[in-house]
Amino acid sequence: MAILNKIRQQTLVLILVIAMALFAFILSGLFDGSTSFSSKSQNVIATINGEDIKRDDFMDKVENAQRQQAGQGTSTQAMNRVWDQEVRKAVMETQFNELGLVVERDQMRDLLKLSLGSFEEFKDANGIFDEDKLNEFIANLKATAPESTLLAGSPINYEAWTNYESTISSGGIQLTYMNMVKAGVIGTLAEGELDYKLENDKADIKFVQIPFSSIPDSTITVSKSDIKDYINENKGKYEVEASRDIHFVQFKEEASLEDEANIKSSLLALLDDKIEYNSSSKLNDTIIGFNNTLDNEAFVNANSAIKYNNNFVLKSSLPTAIVDSIYNLNAGSIYGPYKQGNYYMLSKIVEEKQIPDSVKVRHILIPFAGATRADASITKTDTQAKTTADSIYNVIKSNRSKFVSLLDLSSDKVSNEKDGEIEFAYTAGMAQEFKDFSFENKKGDLDVVKTSFGYHIIEILEQKNIQKAQKIATLAQEIEPSEHTIDQTFNKTSKFEIAVSSQDFETVAKESNYTVKPVSNMGELDESIPGLGNQRAIVRWAYENETNVGDIRRFNIQGSGGYAVVILAAKNKKGLMSVENASVTAIPEIRKEKKAALIRARITGTTLEDIAANENQTVKTALAINMKTPTLSGAGREPKIIGTAFGLKEGGISKPIDGNLGVYIVQTTKITLADVLPNYQAAANRIGTTKTNTINTVLYDALKNASEIEDNRATFY
Repeated sequence: MAILNKIRQQTLVLILVIAMALFAFILSGLFDGSTSFSSKSQNVIATINGEDIKRDDFMDKVENAQRQQAGQGTSTQAMNRVWDQEVRKAVMETQFNELGLVVERDQMRDLLKLSLGSFEEFKDANGIFDEDKLNEFIANLKATAPESTLLAGSPINYEAWTNYESTISSGGIQLTYMNMVKAGVIGTLAEGELDYKLENDKADIKFVQIPFSSIPDSTITVSKSDIKDYINENKGKYEVEASRDIHFVQFKEEASLEDEANIKSSLLALLDDKIEYNSSSKLNDTIIGFNNTLDNEAFVNANSAIKYNNNFVLKSSLPTAIVDSIYNLNAGSIYGPYKQGNYYMLSKIVEEKQIPDSVKVRHILIPFAGATRADASITKTDTQAKTTADSIYNVIKSNRSKFVSLLDLSSDKVSNEKDGEIEFAYTAGMAQEFKDFSFENKKGDLDVVKTSFGYHIIEILEQKNIQKAQKIATLAQEIEPSEHTIDQTFNKTSKFEIAVSSQDFETVAKESNYTVKPVSNMGELDESIPGLGNQRAIVRWAYENETNVGDIRRFNIQGSGGYAVVILAAKNKKGLMSVENASVTAIPEIRKEKKAALIRARITGTTLEDIAANENQTVKTALAINMKTPTLSGAGREPKIIGTAFGLKEGGISKPIDGNLGVYIVQTTKITLADVLPNYQAAANRIGTTKTNTINTVLYDALKNASEIEDNRATFY
């Protein structure tokens, strides 16, 4: 009780202490960037030119993009695609709003007509676009909302239609804006005259090239201060965003040689019959092996990682490494085990027969409602479509010459343009029923065949290159690490992780014969790590405020399995690249500068011949050079050299000039000026066209660079 009374007496003090602690916590969050007085950072993905992109809306769009990718890309790729779309939209809308650009009703109708002009739903009896039909369609959509109807075979409701109109409107505004910009872009007569002269003024020159390669790299010393000075002199070239450097050691979960041997043994064990005790019947059962089974499909599906393929296979479709070994086997024979990709396999020849490698057929397709690619105008039921197909079959069977005249009844408009004919290989992705009839029957055969597209009346016109084909039953076992190997990998990883927690990362790796792989300049929104693939978790960890240089963490490798032990090697701030990172590109350029200075200092002689002799070089000649294509025969692109040549008088010799590949001395022997034209409008027009053609790309890039973009994506992804 005495203690409780004490606490009650000091209540005010406790409240003040708690308040101060909370205040200190908030302040620390502000200073390290983890807390904000505003919830904006928690709800806004980005702010572009003062307009916020809301988190929820952005994430919904990313989810939709992921669904559209259908597993073909990562979540980060989908996010970046949506980001590019949203930035472009925001940047361009800033321009549209400042200019007051809108799409009026009449322009909207023109845009819809242009977009929907080929849709049968909006054509009159003469095949002409009918705006009244469009208006009626929109009115019906609105009246039946949120129900859907079909447009060109695809479902659409009123909400989807308004979104479509919004997209069309945005495209119309952008087209208007681009046309306005293009209208103000021209090539002037002065530009036309200059371009003409750059191309048609010619010069003949003699020159001596003293290549940089004449001085060995080993004789040139480049210091850190040299690199630092070069970076400061070329800031635009070496400005970088904030980045991280990591080093990692990868521990792969890979099958060992012992694992592979066990996999092959397990396949071989499936070949022969074996006796197993049946605990239910208390009797011994004979388990039929792969050699003697009569139901190859059931056996393969029960024992293989790859399901049974019931198709015949041509020689050309067999893997090159085993084609002769398998193709020369007789029915019932088995080949293997052999390695194919990431599997060990046993292959058994089930059956063989002669089939063509390609066929030519003609067909008439009668679809039914709900068939694949059947549009809304198809109303026949399955039974009705079958009846129609049978009727057509009977007519053609009695008189094959009527086939082409009945093509108007076929819904396959593509083949109709070729008298209903289709030519395809055995390996083509045709409907299986269509393919089976075409290859397994004889030339001249005619029948009705049902597929998911409807009923086909098919006639076989031609079969080419008839050859042996095999039906092959293949047992496949994936090559994967055993539990023992997986445990060993885990133990190695753990041992290394513990060792580097108290010792030097590089030293421990070297002592253990592990390869340390460096990754430099990793961006905050990067996903792919060379050697590891898409590992977003590693990037996020490297950018966490709590992660310091020298920190080490183990990661499970997504996709391939195994682990990576990663150390954060450096935090690179936004600004100029570090000397170490810049050295790769800076050192060769600094060497060239130092070599050029040495060459210039040692050059002696007053004529090209003297200079060439002193430098053990030859005098070279270049004829009819021009400034629009500044290339020297035998020396490559050298704009400074050619520009200098045109600045000399005939017979004049230049001072030493630093080029791309060496130091040059040039003598201009002849200058031939282009004929003066009465008018340079044609050249000006060409320049204007060139400028206009670049507007769609360079304009957006320029507007984006001039925009204020606050990117918060890394907070959420």
